[in-house]
Amino acid sequence: MTDVPAPPGRTAVVAAAIALFAERGYDQTSVEQIAQAAGVSRSTFFRQFGGKEDVVFADHEVLLTETRTFLSQPHPDPWAAVCDASMRVFRHFAADPELARRRYAIVREVPVLRDREIVTVFRYERLFDEYLREALPGLDPLDAVGFAALVTAVHNHVLRRLMRGARVPASTLRRALDDVLRRYGVHPDGDVAAGDDLIVAAFPRRMPAAEVTRRLRASLPH
Repeated sequence: MTDVPAPPGRTAVVAAAIALFAERGYDQTSVEQIAQAAGVSRSTFFRQFGGKEDVVFADHEVLLTETRTFLSQPHPDPWAAVCDASMRVFRHFAADPELARRRYAIVREVPVLRDREIVTVFRYERLFDEYLREALPGLDPLDAVGFAALVTAVHNHVLRRLMRGARVPASTLRRALDDVLRRYGVHPDGDVAAGDDLIVAAFPRRMPAAEVTRRLRASLPH
């Protein structure tokens, strides 16, 4: 008996859809055409995705779930964990920059996709914000939302450079995120950033109070 090959996975369907959108245009491409190009049935397509729009953002849906799982694990430094989560997302798209660039070009051309992109970016920001508030009880909400917004903005700036064709290694984002940490008085290696005004012992003046509390508690003998 001949084995029947398994239907293509979500990644293959996404790649087929993006190729068709780039060739024919988003509005001119039907679900039937995507399914045929990917070698799946129409019903299989709808089981995997809700529609054409969902195909474009399929990677983000997976990444948001993976990021939430990553942040739910124990991390010695919540601020650094948010930056590490940002790096994980960047590396995913940098692993296949050509596919990411085609997707970016399609999103830029279609208003409904641009709107969803804005919402998707906010979902990352909100995830980072909520994580920090939970990981650092007593953290000023302005510090949480400010840090989350800054990490997201820096990430998107560097990622857009990659999407526009520049050669952008992951180390570029890493250096930018290390600077974000320093702006909040947190040194990338976990120490206090040098050169900051200190108000108590070795804590910079601009370090959020909840982070000072966390570090003090961590330094106490158990």
